[in-house]
Amino acid sequence: MHIAEGYLPPLHAAAWTAAAAPFVIHGTREVARLVRERPGARLLLGAAGAFTFVLSAIKLPSVTGSSSHPTGAGVGAVLFGPPVMAALGTVVLLFQALLLAHGGLTTLGANVFSMAVAGPWAAYAVYRLLSRASSGIRVFTAVAVADLVTYCVTATQLALAFPDATGGFASAWTRFLGLFAVTQIPLAVVEGIIAVLLIGALRTWAPDELAELGVLQPAPQGEEAARA
Repeated sequence: MHIAEGYLPPLHAAAWTAAAAPFVIHGTREVARLVRERPGARLLLGAAGAFTFVLSAIKLPSVTGSSSHPTGAGVGAVLFGPPVMAALGTVVLLFQALLLAHGGLTTLGANVFSMAVAGPWAAYAVYRLLSRASSGIRVFTAVAVADLVTYCVTATQLALAFPDATGGFASAWTRFLGLFAVTQIPLAVVEGIIAVLLIGALRTWAPDELAELGVLQPAPQGEEAARA
């Protein structure tokens, strides 16, 4: 992750592009609606995109010979919802492909589907399911799951394109997951912790913007006074 330029067979690359396209189109409309209805969210929107770009550009080598990186998409999914992250994630991945040679144009659809569609939707689902838990637990779990789901989908994409000669898809999927897991599991934990700290800071720095979004409410006055 990201899947490199020209690595997927053309048919697979086209199929993943077609699968990701509806989410990106819908996400672009959601971004436009968000900016139109809540102009105060523009700064947070830009920050979410920058956060995703920076974290997903950190490329860490794995002892298995592969490489891994955080995704950064989970935080944006918690703040804005997964449709918005489909659009932001596409911009991030396009810039990385063009400027950093991370991923590629032919594999953009596959990378978008794993990091900007599957990951954010997983984060949002977990965040909603844990509605009775504390904010820290919800954010940590959602972001960590988004990270791991991204890599599970990437492993699925690679296994579908390159099934094992004897064990087929299942054997290849297990092998690709093993390549990522050594570094990705601790990275998911670290990204979850960073997300909790970031959301906590946003509660202090931008409580009005969070309240306007209606996704995260600012901390009660008593909690703010206790932290002070």
